Amino acid sequence: MQSTQQLWLYAALVFGIVVLPGMDMAFVLASSLADGAKAGFAAVAGSVVGGFVHTLASALGVSLLLQAWPALFNTLLVAGGLYVAWMGWQLWRGAGALGAVQAGVSRPLPATFGRAVLTCLMNPKAYLFCLAVVPQFIRPEQGRILLQGLVLFLIGALAQVLIYGGMALAAGRVRGWLAGSAEAQVATGRAVGALLMATAAWTLASGWR
Repeated sequence: MQSTQQLWLYAALVFGIVVLPGMDMAFVLASSLADGAKAGFAAVAGSVVGGFVHTLASALGVSLLLQAWPALFNTLLVAGGLYVAWMGWQLWRGAGALGAVQAGVSRPLPATFGRAVLTCLMNPKAYLFCLAVVPQFIRPEQGRILLQGLVLFLIGALAQVLIYGGMALAAGRVRGWLAGSAEAQVATGRAVGALLMATAAWTLASGWR
């Protein structure tokens, strides 16, 4: 099993990455504001599942394929960016996604979960991060590689749950305040929509090969 010092270093690195704004964080925020904290938690769960696939893909060599074949990387990058930009445009377009704030959840939680998984899986930069970082913390001489990979995934999942989960809680409370102000609903809807579109643009600009 990995040493304690090794795991702490990996945890610090992963927490530092997860806390940076990105497509997963933006989707959790948008889901929480539109449909409440429960929807935000469903989005967090979807991101965790997507993170598991990223880790597994790096172990199976899919990440290496993405790195070696720029056309495949760019195709996935564009698809993910356009998907997130489309969600942002839907929010901005009439800010109506937040204008119908109600006590219940307006979208089925399984649908939010599925969209979160898709958003996470359509981020090729996450695959490359796993390829670059995960192998550095796996040592064959320290035991079963599969078990070591599972430990690293659990650390990443914990980072997502703590950071994204905290954001879902906070956004869910803000949503309650939005119910009493139509102007705030429109302004927040447009702000979140702009955040999603800006995130998509930044992802495309910084990741294109």
